[in-house]
Amino acid sequence: MQQFSWHHLNQWHFGVIPIVLLGIAGYLYAKGLRRQPAWPRSRAVWFYLGLLVTFLATESVLGVYDMEYFSDHMIQHLLLIMVAAPLFALSAPLDLAYDAGNVQLRRILDSRALTLITQPLFAFALYFVFIPLTHLTGLFNLMMEHEWVHHSEQIGFLVVGYLFFRVAFGRERGTTIHRGLRLVFVMAAVPVDTFTGLALVMSSHNPFPSYAAMAPAGSTPRSILANVHLGGAIMWIGGDALMLLACIPIAVAWVRWETIRTRELDRELDAQGL
Repeated sequence: MQQFSWHHLNQWHFGVIPIVLLGIAGYLYAKGLRRQPAWPRSRAVWFYLGLLVTFLATESVLGVYDMEYFSDHMIQHLLLIMVAAPLFALSAPLDLAYDAGNVQLRRILDSRALTLITQPLFAFALYFVFIPLTHLTGLFNLMMEHEWVHHSEQIGFLVVGYLFFRVAFGRERGTTIHRGLRLVFVMAAVPVDTFTGLALVMSSHNPFPSYAAMAPAGSTPRSILANVHLGGAIMWIGGDALMLLACIPIAVAWVRWETIRTRELDRELDAQGL
């Protein structure tokens, strides 16, 4: 067996399309910051951390082997939808675009189409469908066969994750849900990751023929299936763990809000002599 070394990790996959898209996103956010000097710097930090995580997920060693090892592919997906996407949600990019944009851009952001897309129920339904669709159907084979589908899928994970976590964090303008219900919102999505992961773990055969064709030389059907099982376990355990981790700041924000509301209510009752 080949000994593992630093060389295996110190590999990079500098794709032109992902780097260009990341550069455009970084430039647009920086342009918005110049137009809105009072914009919270913490949100800018979240955004550029999101870009960094996206870059590492797609251009580092994960991007080198994401078409060869299913487990590597699953790590990449978790980083995109459950790490980078929440960071983008914390940066409130649509609010920055609204504040820094012109009248035409604000009209687009206030349009019925975008209002529908940012609805909590739409975000939840999209997440509920997108996860199993991209891991348990023939779409995965298409991704392995066509590079443009692969990149589209990566963008899809960022967009779906952003729409989901912007509701969970409730930082941006638009339709929001009660702070307590945000915990329910996140926890209700956990079974999706669990189901998807378990379906892969319990698979008795390789469900992705194209993956077998892209596997490293010398791979056997047994080793390929074992890697599919490992990827399913990563989705199941890793996805559930990251979801639970996201619940911590949501719960803290809810408790703080309830504490402030209780104090305000006490002051109002004291002012009324009750």
